[in-house]
Amino acid sequence: MSSHAHGAHAAHAMEAPTGFIRKYIFSVDHKVIGIQYFLLALTAVLVGIVLSVLMRLHLVWPNMHLPFVPGGLMTQEQYLSLVTMHGTIMVFFVLTTAPQGGFGNYFLPIQIGAPDMAFPRLNMLSFWVTFLAFIAILAAFVVPGGAPISGWTGYTPLSGLGEVTGPGEGWGQTMWIVSISLFCLASLLGALNFIATLIDMRAPGMSLFRMPLTCWGWFVTAILGLLAFGVLLAGGILLLLDRSAGTSFFIPAGLVVNDQIQNHSGGSPLLWQHLFWFFGHPEVYIAILPGMGVASHVLSTFARKPVFGYRAMAMAMCAIGFLGFMVWGHHMFVSGMSPYSGFAFSVLTMSIGVPSAIKTFNWLGTLWGGKIQFTTPMLFAIGFVSLFVSGGLSGLFLAQPAVDNLLHATYYVVAHFHLVMGVAAIFGIFAATYFWFPKMFGRMMNEPLGKVHFWFTFVGAYCIFMPMHWVGIAGGIRRYADASAVAYLQPLQSVHQFMSIAAFVTATAQILFLINFFWSLKSGPRASKNPWNATTLEWITDSPPPHDNFGGHFPSVYRGPYDFSVPGVKEDFVPQNLTPQEVAREKE
Repeated sequence: MSSHAHGAHAAHAMEAPTGFIRKYIFSVDHKVIGIQYFLLALTAVLVGIVLSVLMRLHLVWPNMHLPFVPGGLMTQEQYLSLVTMHGTIMVFFVLTTAPQGGFGNYFLPIQIGAPDMAFPRLNMLSFWVTFLAFIAILAAFVVPGGAPISGWTGYTPLSGLGEVTGPGEGWGQTMWIVSISLFCLASLLGALNFIATLIDMRAPGMSLFRMPLTCWGWFVTAILGLLAFGVLLAGGILLLLDRSAGTSFFIPAGLVVNDQIQNHSGGSPLLWQHLFWFFGHPEVYIAILPGMGVASHVLSTFARKPVFGYRAMAMAMCAIGFLGFMVWGHHMFVSGMSPYSGFAFSVLTMSIGVPSAIKTFNWLGTLWGGKIQFTTPMLFAIGFVSLFVSGGLSGLFLAQPAVDNLLHATYYVVAHFHLVMGVAAIFGIFAATYFWFPKMFGRMMNEPLGKVHFWFTFVGAYCIFMPMHWVGIAGGIRRYADASAVAYLQPLQSVHQFMSIAAFVTATAQILFLINFFWSLKSGPRASKNPWNATTLEWITDSPPPHDNFGGHFPSVYRGPYDFSVPGVKEDFVPQNLTPQEVAREKE
């Protein structure tokens, strides 16, 4: 199977383009496409950070005059548009795009010993459709009426009726739906490519249980994307029809908005919630599973130990992916669902903690007794574990319908999903960036600057989101543009001020990353093939890799991916491509 796939790509090395457009813009090389995805996500995260800073400014100083806001003062509708656009851009164009589209595209073929993705042109198409989706979401800021106010979940009927429901619900909401639909289409194309590549193009000897855990993360994520994004794409098309073609999939009969009777009948707003959250909860794992794979990979490399319970880790990823499709209803506990349904979703939600706990204890087992090297990628991997556990523990409370009914509309939920899905996934992205930067660009990033960036970001994340749990328990309502106007929320303003200052410092600290990234691209020390003394296949080729990844000499695999501290071997690691005879000679 693998040899057939390699034979089909035998001419890949001869296809290296020479022109700028074919080499860097409309490239079919998975490595270039991976970098394109990464740079798109980097642009998106900068936009998302700016939006979050503006939100924090308004929450603490609601009467602050802003020169770029019409009238000088931000309205409540403008604040809600920031909430909508920040959530949408971060979830789709950062947390989904960077781990899977960026690092997955770049390293999956190399780690399994393949010359490229199975369908290179489909890969290129997937990126450019994602790029169009990003342009569409940015266009929502500038179309008449501005950006939508319906939240990143786009709940109906608010998102389905048009301008009558408020500012941004005209062209802005339409652009939002178009953007999400395009993104879903691109993700479906990418998921098919990932699955076909991993199944059909593994190197000789690369069985499933010899794959790095990063590949398991990307594989399960691709399956989730294939099953989940199709549902959201269908929902987006139906919502667009409700808005523009007079259908009534999500709009009920007899609805009166602004004293106007809406000409719809028979629709169900809850249908949109079911379709959205059937995608939305697997999306949590689409964002976090690649980070789990990266964290496992990096922890083993810098603990100089094999991954503790490798097979259990791989199966836990599969279990998380499977159970992720069973628990979408816990986002709808407040929708009036049957108590029996609520109980079923609650039990299933609690059960997903079992494979998550397996992974957590196995990460700790990997670290236990290791010769730990506190490099920058290692720090971010440990930070990932810490944030994932902290955010996951708060989810145990939200899994109980009686508790969720009280906390659902509060900042407690914001704190929970930011820690477990947002910041943890971002730490996985940072760990991957610092770890693979030498391989991608042939240079090393600055370690001292990277560690300063880590500590500012790690401490800042906890200073922002741990107090936010307390604000939620105290009754702080999310999506309020001006909490100071509500008497019982006024005592919480000092906590909001603390969180905002922490957010400003943390956002500023990301400048250190940008300086380190772009300075290292040009002036960082030259990287060797294997600067981290790692074992997987990406480290046996040049930095950066040649056009076909291995210079025409495709590897075979003879062992698992984490052979560290092997007794009797001269070095403390054994690469996957070393034959038993070569290892035996090293022992002599």
